[in-house]
Amino acid sequence: METIRAAIVGCGRISDLHQLGYRGRADARIVAVCDPDQERAQHKARAWGVHKVYRDFDQVLNDREVDLVELLTPHHLHCPMTVAACKAGKHVSVQKPMALSAAQADEMISAAQRAGVMLRVYENFVYYAPAVRARQMLEAGEIGEVWAIRMHVSTGTSDTSWEVPLSSWAWRFNEELCGGGPLVFDHGYHLFSLAHYLAGPVERVHAWIDRTTVAPGTSIDAPAMVMFKHVAPRCYGVLDIEHTPEMRIVSDYYADDNRVEVIGAKGILFINRYTARTVDLPELMLFKDGKTSPVPVEGVEWHDSFVAATQDLIEKLRHGGQARLDGPTGKAVLQFCLAAHESARTGREVCPGEVR
Repeated sequence: METIRAAIVGCGRISDLHQLGYRGRADARIVAVCDPDQERAQHKARAWGVHKVYRDFDQVLNDREVDLVELLTPHHLHCPMTVAACKAGKHVSVQKPMALSAAQADEMISAAQRAGVMLRVYENFVYYAPAVRARQMLEAGEIGEVWAIRMHVSTGTSDTSWEVPLSSWAWRFNEELCGGGPLVFDHGYHLFSLAHYLAGPVERVHAWIDRTTVAPGTSIDAPAMVMFKHVAPRCYGVLDIEHTPEMRIVSDYYADDNRVEVIGAKGILFINRYTARTVDLPELMLFKDGKTSPVPVEGVEWHDSFVAATQDLIEKLRHGGQARLDGPTGKAVLQFCLAAHESARTGREVCPGEVR
């Protein structure tokens, strides 16, 4: 495939980051945009130099010039749109979370396999340069055998962050449309992916998910605490999520604090930044032999991880291979996330592989 011709389906705020990876490339370009809001679609098309603007997804599927669809749509649409795209012979990059259930994920994987097209879940956290470097260090045995991973998320308020209209958030509070809450299920997929990427698959999960009222009749899924055991022997993890709107956070994007520690037999790796700039520390640090040192990494802005995610997809489509996350890995991460919700509902430990 000489030139990858992509359609961006869903022209919301996040699409501005998805289009960055196509800039300046001769081997890939955006040839169409699609959104039921034609004013929004036309605006993005003009900004990106795209000539085809569609209102209906069927128009994208019938366009023989489109090789790849990037699905940036509400979660309940991921499965039917992915299956339809695969049947039309299009490669699919679908925004996280992959689907609402493991059964839907299976349907998506089967559709891609039958059609012989690539399916990948667009998950930028596993392309963030400090995380990629951390994994390289883990694979090189820099901190020895991994015993634990600790992950933290808290929301905040910022004068510099994106302004996202309430209409863009409304569907995320409807569990039939979003599959779970905006923090544990939606944003949490980033962290569940990261735990899988750094320490491998998970076999047991126990979680508590509380609720916090944010408006009359509307609540958010926090505070939450998720504990898990990896398949790797004696390797455990914990994720805490807090809703802290009074916390002032500096960010050009979402005002979220995301930080990770990976504890090994010989040292600790600290990833101190993702979306926002919170703690005044280097993006990646190593504690080993009694001292803490910064680990130099390039490409530490949040948008850099989107560029890396898109460019990896382009390279794999052109030269072969599978971009992260493939269908089965995306499903495993989804089951990890769903297991946390089931555990919180039932008060018992849940095995992700058993969640449908």
